[in-house]
Amino acid sequence: MNAPANQDPVGTLATALAHAERLLASSPVLAAEQAEEILKAVPQHPSALLILAAAKRRQGDAAGALELLEPIAAAHGSHAIVHYERGLALGALRRGEEAAAALRRAVELKPDLGDAWRALADHLHAIGDTEGADEAYAKHLRFSIRDPRLLEAGAALTENRIAVAENLLRAHLKQYPTDIAAIRMLAEVAARLGRHGDAESLLTRCLELAPSFTAARHNLASILHRQGKATQALVHAEQVLAQDPSNPGYRNMKAAILGQIGEYDQAIGIYREVLGEYPGQPKAWMSYGHALKSAGQSEESIAAYRRSAELEPKFGEAWWSLANLKTFRFEAADLATMRAQLERSDLSDADRFHFHFAIGKALEDAGDWDGSFRHYAEGNRIRKSLIRYDADENTASVRRSKALFTKEFLEERRGFGDPRPDPIFIVGLPRSGSTLLEQILSSHSQVEGTMELPDVIGIARELGGRRSKSQESKYPEVLATMGAAELAALGARYLEQTRVQRKTAAPFFIDKMPNNFAHLGLIHLMLPNARIVDARRHPLACCFSAFKQHFARGQHFTFGLEDIGRYYRDYVELMAHFDRVLPGRVHRILYERLVDDTEGEVRRLLDYCGLPFEEGCLRFYENERAVRTASSEQVRQPIYRGGVDHWRHFEPWLGPLKEALGPVLDAWPDAPEF
Repeated sequence: MNAPANQDPVGTLATALAHAERLLASSPVLAAEQAEEILKAVPQHPSALLILAAAKRRQGDAAGALELLEPIAAAHGSHAIVHYERGLALGALRRGEEAAAALRRAVELKPDLGDAWRALADHLHAIGDTEGADEAYAKHLRFSIRDPRLLEAGAALTENRIAVAENLLRAHLKQYPTDIAAIRMLAEVAARLGRHGDAESLLTRCLELAPSFTAARHNLASILHRQGKATQALVHAEQVLAQDPSNPGYRNMKAAILGQIGEYDQAIGIYREVLGEYPGQPKAWMSYGHALKSAGQSEESIAAYRRSAELEPKFGEAWWSLANLKTFRFEAADLATMRAQLERSDLSDADRFHFHFAIGKALEDAGDWDGSFRHYAEGNRIRKSLIRYDADENTASVRRSKALFTKEFLEERRGFGDPRPDPIFIVGLPRSGSTLLEQILSSHSQVEGTMELPDVIGIARELGGRRSKSQESKYPEVLATMGAAELAALGARYLEQTRVQRKTAAPFFIDKMPNNFAHLGLIHLMLPNARIVDARRHPLACCFSAFKQHFARGQHFTFGLEDIGRYYRDYVELMAHFDRVLPGRVHRILYERLVDDTEGEVRRLLDYCGLPFEEGCLRFYENERAVRTASSEQVRQPIYRGGVDHWRHFEPWLGPLKEALGPVLDAWPDAPEF
């Protein structure tokens, strides 16, 4: 253990210490007995005390271990292994912040202490410091590798020289294809490159070779979670938690997965538990606030977000989370604090753009349209500089879909797919009123609301078969090669994957992923009896609402007025195409008409879905179901007309958006000829 030592005579004592240390892994009870024998001969021997403490912790007596470790740490504060063991004991006692501090001290003293980096990463992950956790995991990989052939690859991975790491690892695996350490490292490379399918395959192979490789299983749960495969992710998360129930990283991951499948009460319980261990961590408070918001616990979520901002005033995302409640209003003191924070020179780009969006919302609520727009524009400018989005790619994708999904092509495949009518897809653009439609429909006794499900997009991505961003996707053209049985299997797979989201016995459920409009052809072919509802809103109202809404992930087209205008135009063009080749297949609802004639539009919607009218659909604001979108607080209130023309306050600055929309704006509410 490289423990602190007295000036011991070599021989019997050194041999006894080495024997006790070897016993730790296989038999902590025998290791403790050996250490106690040594301490009878040499009282207060620090190495023996350290072994005894480690043995106690491994037997579940973390408090007894810590009692031994505290005086050792005071007397031998420069020894990394003491701080490492103390960090593990504190972690086992659920004293998370103290544990993280001890582990940080351990790696400061001994930067190549791989196990300490892993334990620290677990704590960082628990408090929501994803970037710090990733860095710590990378250092764990680097310093825990003893194979000299992998040391260079580990160093490259730590330094984020991804291409170098990938080349070294692939060359190594050609010679040693079952090297599980190298396979796990290559999976990390794939994950950083966004090739989540490759990472999943590699980690699955890792576990086939070594089922007890807990670190790889944790990585697999994480990568499945990122892909929206919550059911599979939860299985692996439960397995790693069974091995280490107190691990903060494992518990935090489980909470995130539970949130993904709508189990908010369980997720909230875990977050509360984690906050008991990390009460001073702003990111943990923010994650807790997100779960509370989705569960409809508005006041509690505000308190959690405020606590996050109090702990770290420059944490821009906490302030934006408050603004993103929509019904929340900042006080003058809040605005002054945010402006002061924005003047700091040490703000990260992420904190800065979050502050701009939050201040934009505060000024909008105060009626300062000019100041509000300037902050929204600056927030979007910074955000756009950090992501990659190509509007031409999106237009090309629409054209490819139009070319494939002709009337003849679809007619030849009539009756293909899984015939079950369970899903109701609500598609369109973000901020189009889709959450309101979902709330109305889910207030019907036969319909269950879920959330924006990633499954259709996941299937499309898998069919595309892209292994890198430079490679052209085979989707949607690959659908032309699939027969009736294959398309039925895709539909059945979708229904099976989404079953975890269904908590009631209602025969129908809603998938509200707006971007699914791009996959309308796929949906029709694999689920021919599913209902498809197009939620549409005035192009300037919808596009500007999306522009001022900071989306944490996806929706990269929203960070520029020209980009979002082109995206809306592409959307209208594709939907007009399906109106021609599949007349009546899609039911369209204009937000403005829904506001003006709520009952009439609701009755027409229910007729399209084959559902009898129910009064509860008009009292949708009384529905207490969880809602995960930016409109979660708004849809818990009755419809009001005030928001319909709100965009007009910002019309003087919307010239680039109008130009990008072109004929789509002129033809509204109809579609122009394309």
